[in-house]
Amino acid sequence: MVKRTIVTMPGDGIGKNVLEEAIRVLDAAGFEADYIEADIGWEFWCKEGNPLPQRTLDLIAEHKIALFGAITSKPKDAAAAELDPELKDKGLVYFSPIVGLRQHFGLDICMRPCHSYTGNPLNFIRRGPNNTVREPEVDVIIFRQNTEGLYGGVEWSNPSDKVYDALMTHPKFVKNFSKTPKEELSVSTRIFTKKATERILRAALEHAKKYGYKSVTVCEKPNVIRETSGMMYKMAQEIQKKDYPEIELWNTNIDAQMMWLTKNPENYGVIVAGNMFGDIVSDGFAGLIGGLGFACSAQFNPDTGVGVFEPTHGSAPKYADYLVSIVNPIAMIESACMMLDFIDENDIAAKIRKAVAEVIAEGKVRTYDMMKMTGRADVVDKGAASMKQMTDAIIEKMK
Repeated sequence: MVKRTIVTMPGDGIGKNVLEEAIRVLDAAGFEADYIEADIGWEFWCKEGNPLPQRTLDLIAEHKIALFGAITSKPKDAAAAELDPELKDKGLVYFSPIVGLRQHFGLDICMRPCHSYTGNPLNFIRRGPNNTVREPEVDVIIFRQNTEGLYGGVEWSNPSDKVYDALMTHPKFVKNFSKTPKEELSVSTRIFTKKATERILRAALEHAKKYGYKSVTVCEKPNVIRETSGMMYKMAQEIQKKDYPEIELWNTNIDAQMMWLTKNPENYGVIVAGNMFGDIVSDGFAGLIGGLGFACSAQFNPDTGVGVFEPTHGSAPKYADYLVSIVNPIAMIESACMMLDFIDENDIAAKIRKAVAEVIAEGKVRTYDMMKMTGRADVVDKGAASMKQMTDAIIEKMK
């Protein structure tokens, strides 16, 4: 095993807590690495006016692989209000640093696996005939296009004359919005390119082929969002027919998918979607496997080898100040396993995942979310495992 350098970005709130626990697990599993901490997040927005400093981009460009904790993002006005006084009124606009990372490094492939663990009390169940209870196995992986769509950042409030004139060339804009004063308009774009769309579609289909999934579902809204969603589904049909005929191609609308994921989640395998709908459907499936405490993700550029691995939960700042941390570290630990997969340390990843599964199945160590408690500082006194105790149990299973 080649010793690697991993860039760590704790970020905000509980990001630092969960990242430290993931590194403890990596060390215990025998993964050898040097860790370099990089600056990112709200602190650097407030004091520097930039939540993603160039020095952090330089570190990732050099070392390629990064583990990321969590980020705090606030609306435009709230972000501006928290800038240091000397930075105010200088035209600085907050932009999510994780979105900035994705766009800077072209991390357009995002994978979000949602796999239920045997014995997890938070697993989705449903009632069957004669009051029987069924617990379907959920084994879904969402491929989310990560750099375009509604998250592309091409937006305007009170658009300039050039933008307004361009909008006025569209008959539906003329019909529905031309009488609205320009200063009352806010516009967000949803841009799909064929190149990026093909990349995410092929990534999803290739994953299904490699790991034996029978279907790939395009989850968009082509019946209404005809140009972007329609383009994605049409391209999926062409690619599947030509290069992946053995894999079934399914098509669902995002609204219907949110209903079906609680009706028959076991029917789905690989799902592919644009940025916003991929974000939505991955959180929906995460709820079936226990919530964001189990939701991991990878985002990478296969051409450059740059990858960033993070849990999909937020920074939960109220929990960060607890004397004993209560948060579930499994999402961050599983994200670290995705990093190991990416750098071909599959045996170590499998060792960690086996230990996580055994701890959950045994049921002796459960964080507050697994015990269906409200997240308060006293949950450990009431029998919930602390974050450190959960990590200790996972490490003990690996011995």
